[in-house]
Amino acid sequence: MTLLDEKEIREVFERFKSQNENPLSELNWKNPFTLLVAVVLSAQATDKSVNKATESLFKVADTPEKIIALGEDALISYIKSIGLYRNKAAHIMGLSKLLVSDFNGKVPDTREELMRLPGVGRKTANVVLNVVFHQPTMPVDTHLLRICPKIGLAEGTTPQAVEDSLVARIPKIYMQHAHHWLILHGRYTCIARSPKCDVCIINDICKKNT
Repeated sequence: MTLLDEKEIREVFERFKSQNENPLSELNWKNPFTLLVAVVLSAQATDKSVNKATESLFKVADTPEKIIALGEDALISYIKSIGLYRNKAAHIMGLSKLLVSDFNGKVPDTREELMRLPGVGRKTANVVLNVVFHQPTMPVDTHLLRICPKIGLAEGTTPQAVEDSLVARIPKIYMQHAHHWLILHGRYTCIARSPKCDVCIINDICKKNT
């Protein structure tokens, strides 16, 4: 595969920045706990479907204590429109109980502690660390796994390999927003079935690896 050089990588992110200087998560959240819950719910689901479910849920339960008081059956009634809702409900109840018992009800700010929570893998932990705690992490979802090698930003065929490659190659000044820029690019421009290369702002730089 052909990789971008450092100058080209900087140009890619300068263009993303000029188009959207402060990209935000498309998941709706009101505090660190609700973001954590939303990200757990978003696995194999769209942000739109998660936001629709959590709009009502977070009005009645926006802390781990309130989720525990709500109970698993009632929690399911709010999220049953989302795929894998029974497993996700169990994860959310489990992580809520662990947050209360081990973390004084607060969402921890380290990857190791976050990954102790049920349903929280490396990608979810990285999202929380980046969005809530403003750490320069690189959550690799299906969009990044697909588009980053194609563009030439990263090597690898697994989330961990692509994450390691991106962290090593992207200049630190772009790391805070890099994953949001890339997710949005994969979601709206570099679409899997029919990429919109004609309107892509990095079309002349992209290596178009296949």
